[in-house]
Amino acid sequence: YAIEWWYLTGNLQTDSGRRFGYQFTLFRVGLRPGEPDSDSAWRTRQVYMGHLAISDADEARHHSAERFARAAAGLAGSQIVPFAVWLGPWSLQADRAFDSLKVEAGTDVIGLQLQLQASASPRVLQGDRGLSRKSATPGNASYYYSLTRLPTRGELRIGEARYTVTGHSWMDREWSSSALNRNQVGWDWFALQLEDGHDLMYYRMRDLQGRAQAFSSGTLVLPDGSTKSLSHESVELTPVRYWRSDRGTRYPVAWRMAVPDHGMDLLIEAAFDDQHMPLTVEYWEGAVDVSGNRRGVGYLELSGYSR
Repeated sequence: YAIEWWYLTGNLQTDSGRRFGYQFTLFRVGLRPGEPDSDSAWRTRQVYMGHLAISDADEARHHSAERFARAAAGLAGSQIVPFAVWLGPWSLQADRAFDSLKVEAGTDVIGLQLQLQASASPRVLQGDRGLSRKSATPGNASYYYSLTRLPTRGELRIGEARYTVTGHSWMDREWSSSALNRNQVGWDWFALQLEDGHDLMYYRMRDLQGRAQAFSSGTLVLPDGSTKSLSHESVELTPVRYWRSDRGTRYPVAWRMAVPDHGMDLLIEAAFDDQHMPLTVEYWEGAVDVSGNRRGVGYLELSGYSR
């Protein structure tokens, strides 16, 4: 497959109630299929990219960083048992039984050292038993599963300040060779953890005119771990407020989401507006609050808005 990623987001807080959001993602990108043409330790057909961000909700400040390395000479790579994926000093690892996960990543400005309890969350197969179709074009799909509610504890660092935090994380695992069709520009992705024990993932695929497409879909996870599929027709999603970045890109940072079949009428709003990721790939990703007839927190990703 041309690309795969391990995607972690979470809402955490200190004992005094100070709130943080975080994102940590490791991507493997195939440059060419197959094995390298020689046995040089430096030659590879894979490159890794990492994104790291911390949202300081109390200070309304967002910090982000990225990192790249070839999958050669031990600079970046992955293994299955025991599970590990790494990009220099940034890593995601699991014990042999995959009961717990460890995240370590940092720069001079920010850092994460977190433990996540993987065994506490249901493993949710998105789409049709894990096959998530993005359009009607054959092959325009991904394999996709989620761990939607991972108890999390550890330490965040911003500058010289260190914070002991607890909360919950969300992990997405996805791999594909064709992310978008020719008439698609991007997506709006919601990962919500509600106080009543429900978790909700929904992605809204957009065409070149910014309209939602029929292959938009998602999953509602019930408190007992069972799931209900959410189709494009079953979710009403409307942006209600926008924010413009210093690069001039306009992002919808507040939304109204209605799921009538499940009695949900939600207002989803950014914890603060400027959670912009001004990296090599530009997008918006940040912590959100959920209100309406259900309450909770979550994460929102807005891609394809930048020109």
